[in-house]
Amino acid sequence: MIARIRAALLPWYRAHRRSLPWREASDPYAVWVSETMLQQTQVRTVIPYFTRWMERFPTVTALAEAPLEEVLRYWAGLGYYARARHLHAAARDVVERYGGALPADLDALLALPGIGRYTAGAILSIAFGVRAPILDGNAIRVFSRLFLVEGDPGSARVQRRLWELAEALVPEDAPGDFNQGVMELGATICLPEEPRCDSCPLAGECAALATGRVAELPQARRRTQTVREEHVCAVLREQDRVLMVRRPPEKLWGGLWELPRARRRSEESLAECAARAMRETVALEVIPGAPLAVTRHVVTHHQITLHAVAVDAARGTPVATGCDAWEWVPLAEAAEHRPVSAPQARILRALTGGLAHPREVN
Repeated sequence: MIARIRAALLPWYRAHRRSLPWREASDPYAVWVSETMLQQTQVRTVIPYFTRWMERFPTVTALAEAPLEEVLRYWAGLGYYARARHLHAAARDVVERYGGALPADLDALLALPGIGRYTAGAILSIAFGVRAPILDGNAIRVFSRLFLVEGDPGSARVQRRLWELAEALVPEDAPGDFNQGVMELGATICLPEEPRCDSCPLAGECAALATGRVAELPQARRRTQTVREEHVCAVLREQDRVLMVRRPPEKLWGGLWELPRARRRSEESLAECAARAMRETVALEVIPGAPLAVTRHVVTHHQITLHAVAVDAARGTPVATGCDAWEWVPLAEAAEHRPVSAPQARILRALTGGLAHPREVN
């Protein structure tokens, strides 16, 4: 069966693979960047970010030499910013330890910040032609259906079984094409909903199709309850500038710039929360004014509603007490020339456009 799967999948992939910018070359660095960006992010979203990133940081050395703030600015909007911080830290390690060339060694790759078993397998197989397995969401779906793998795909037992299958299937010859073929099959044919089984090159080998269980597999993970939060950011203006702060690197949206923000407590009004945000981040006492805008954002299982509230300075001088740094930033440039989160960018653009009345922005 393994030989038949390999024999069917490889020619199918070579004939039907999508033209994607990171597939135009087997550069290990490009593979690493693309696979990191593609974690929890759709291909169509990644393409423009990848293109822009490679133009600015064409090599590991270029990335390592860039300041983290600029790296985050080129990442801004992709979300899950720890990925960018890990790329930057790992690039510096690669320059220091390996002269700027990614190592073709599993243990060495796994020792780098942000590189796990899947990313290491992708780099080794696609860029170096090393026989190494991969297991992403698409591969999980393909393997679960081909071999009737039951149970929660996130559980240790099922993960072990899926990795065993991935290891057994990947060939010595063209392991990168095979691994990409599995992912391509999951992305374009073996879909979560309404899979195109009539177009699948592996239909004859699929146990789920033979038993009428395609729709059941992979079995749904236990749903994580959505956590709903309200955050409030304070908008303090000085002529055409606005006060912004840089987040500590280890927290949500770490290393990004934003309007001073706090999570709203259950008993707090928007005005009270805005005043606390200023007090906790830059030790300023302010007089809260009117709500300006609101936007909604989803991060994994968190749904965040972000309110913007105007404030006026009452007393004090800004001091970086709950942030890494603060600065007066021209409002017209804030969303475009600083690394900011997607909801902050929406608020800043709305403020730049001038708001006559409070409104929701998207």
